[in-house]
Amino acid sequence: QVQLVESGGGLVQPGGSLRLSCAASGRTFSSYYMGWFRQAPGKERDLVAAISTSGINTYYADSVKGRFTISRDAAKVTVYLQMNNLKPEDTAIYYCAAGSRFSMSLLRGYYDYWGQGTQVTVSS
Repeated sequence: QVQLVESGGGLVQPGGSLRLSCAASGRTFSSYYMGWFRQAPGKERDLVAAISTSGINTYYADSVKGRFTISRDAAKVTVYLQMNNLKPEDTAIYYCAAGSRFSMSLLRGYYDYWGQGTQVTVSS
């Protein structure tokens, strides 16, 4: 069982930056691949970025490539999403998720544990 708690959301102007954090419970953090998803009002919950169990492999949605960076810190049992050059279309609730069926997954259905979400609003 894994519990995930996100933090770091807020209101930021276009072009600004935020860093989201996801603190995980449990001593098997390294066994889980991690992902950040986001859901805007009236839209599906989509994968933004994912990182493998080892931290070596990462994935980014085309809409955030070059602006967002996902990373994990095994010592702090935390995964991060650094978001730079934010745009109004990045406005959404961001969710951290964990799964353990593979070394990494891009499919929402293969993530078994979810955080409560943190709101990110990009507006002037």
